[in-house]
Amino acid sequence: MAQKPSIPKGTRDFGPAEMARRNYIFDTIRSVYALYGFRQIETPAMENLSTLMGKYGEEGDKLLFKILNSGDFLKGVNVGDTADGGSPKLAAQLCEKGLRYDLTVPFARYVVQHREELTLPFRRFQIQPVWRADRPQKGRYREFYQCDADVVGSDSLLNEVELMQIVDEVFRRFGIRVCIKINNRKILTGIAEMIGQADKIVDITVAIDKLDKIGLENVNAELAEDGIPADAIEKLQPIIKLSGSNEEKLQTMREVLKDSETGLKGCEEVEFVLKTLNHQLTNAIELDLTLARGLNYYTGCIFEVKALDVEIGSITGGGRYDNLTGIFGMPGLSGVGISFGADRIYDVLNQLDLYPKEVSTATQLLFVNFGDAEAAYALPAIAACRKAGIRAEIYPDAAKMKKQMQYANAREIPFVALAGETEIAAGKFTLKNMTTGEQSLVTTEEIISQIQK
Repeated sequence: MAQKPSIPKGTRDFGPAEMARRNYIFDTIRSVYALYGFRQIETPAMENLSTLMGKYGEEGDKLLFKILNSGDFLKGVNVGDTADGGSPKLAAQLCEKGLRYDLTVPFARYVVQHREELTLPFRRFQIQPVWRADRPQKGRYREFYQCDADVVGSDSLLNEVELMQIVDEVFRRFGIRVCIKINNRKILTGIAEMIGQADKIVDITVAIDKLDKIGLENVNAELAEDGIPADAIEKLQPIIKLSGSNEEKLQTMREVLKDSETGLKGCEEVEFVLKTLNHQLTNAIELDLTLARGLNYYTGCIFEVKALDVEIGSITGGGRYDNLTGIFGMPGLSGVGISFGADRIYDVLNQLDLYPKEVSTATQLLFVNFGDAEAAYALPAIAACRKAGIRAEIYPDAAKMKKQMQYANAREIPFVALAGETEIAAGKFTLKNMTTGEQSLVTTEEIISQIQK
């Protein structure tokens, strides 16, 4: 007996109804990006491992899906390299390529490789799948889509402002209530300096970034485990627990960081973004000093978006990076970007049932097939409907009427047209509204008019 086929854990099939919903997400994001002058690019699913390795930290390197070299991939390989923890060395001999981990590093590679063709500042968006050898769980998949937008070649904070407007507009169109969180790497650097632990900034920020997940007590325990002295942890407490309006938080931080030039610069950048937006957004934007994502490459403002009505992780994130292309030999090119997590947005829209009804309606009009003569009569009408932009099809077989109507119901097709001897003699069709049950004898032009309403 043949084994039942399956797919790898952390991946999913998407049927027609699901793809209609996913395309609604992609099309919505794509249309907002286009409104702001972003242009689309694509990069290969696989990159050279030399492009990917070392860009995501030690843990990120472990999550890269590596691709075995083609042909005799064991030729010339020293299998003894597997001993004494030598598997990374062996992997380097077996694999020259890997599946992309995100869209940011391939974009940096693209900018460097095509620099002479680009006009700066370059505004690009990219909607493609990425792969991570992670442990699958709710809201976390091994294959998922990212929808990125970046501006490179500009230091202006107006880019940050516009990206926040894009985030707000996308979620306004989806009908998802969100909170946009903002912080700044320079503020975090200033905090580390203020408590006398500048060299421990990554340990500090990684710990406090977990505040929502593990609570204050566990954050403090992790800080202690990382070698942060008790007096430094004590100094952190008012900052971690800081509350109030954005203006009040900034005022407090300016006082706390008064001796840190870097920290004050971070406060200034966040204040510019918040003041420029000046309550223009539909959704709330909040200064969150515990937000510390992407510190391997973010150098300025950091963003994260949380859904308010569903328990799920971040559904959008991003930030400013001053030297991402430096990893490929082009230092000093500043950029800022955001990434929508399409798969998590898909889950949120499903849970909240926020899809417009028309998203699930593929075919708008079905022509019933009573036989060869009736089908031949219907074909010019179908062509006219399609020319008018109406999604129409004819049932391919002259099956029983009941079967064809069941098909229309199962597909949620809102209108059915049928023509027997009477209708053909009159040069018309009987049009049935499948929602109300109403029927009328109409011409092809009247069918088009009624459905277009």
